[in-house]
Amino acid sequence: MKAILFDMDGVLIDSEMFYMKGTFDWISKKGFNGKLEDTYRLIGTNMEGTYNLLFEMLNGKYSISEIDAENKKYFSENPIDYKSILKPFVKEILKFLKEHKIKTAVCSSSPKKTIEKALKSCEILEYFDFIVSSDEVKKSKPNPDVYLKACEVLKVSNEDAFVIEDSSMGIEAGKNANIKVIALKDQYFGQDQSKADFIFEDLGEVLNFFKSIV
Repeated sequence: MKAILFDMDGVLIDSEMFYMKGTFDWISKKGFNGKLEDTYRLIGTNMEGTYNLLFEMLNGKYSISEIDAENKKYFSENPIDYKSILKPFVKEILKFLKEHKIKTAVCSSSPKKTIEKALKSCEILEYFDFIVSSDEVKKSKPNPDVYLKACEVLKVSNEDAFVIEDSSMGIEAGKNANIKVIALKDQYFGQDQSKADFIFEDLGEVLNFFKSIV
């Protein structure tokens, strides 16, 4: 075990329900007549994928640029408190990996600025050796590009790495990169996690697993 590659939303921070409820709030005001659960299909997508799905959900009534503007406006007026939604055991697992000289990366579908802001707010940015957004590679999850890029930069083979994910698209991205995937058990969103090599309740269980194999 030479590198651990973390997804961010749903793994390091418990942000997904915040974003789903916020998105549901503003698209409902724009004419969306579906349910909150309909927004769960956005989980794991990058911003381009999110906006394309929202374009479809709003029946093409608004352009992608209008959707982009509305989304940014809503979340700038209703900002997320990243520190309050840091997942349990995050700092413990990062300290353990640092102590054992195991490299770490964040490989997320969120924009790079959002990733950096979240990690700084949670006071964990210093623990990561590399950060990559799917906006910085050719293809986003479920394609393997972010994970292959992380392995390349960290100079580790895919056989010596683990991916930690929660979404079905993220799990598929890790498997497409031929990396062992740990899934944090999905409690709310109906994500298919069957392709993961391991499924744990939380990062505390993941930490115990790492301790058993180091």
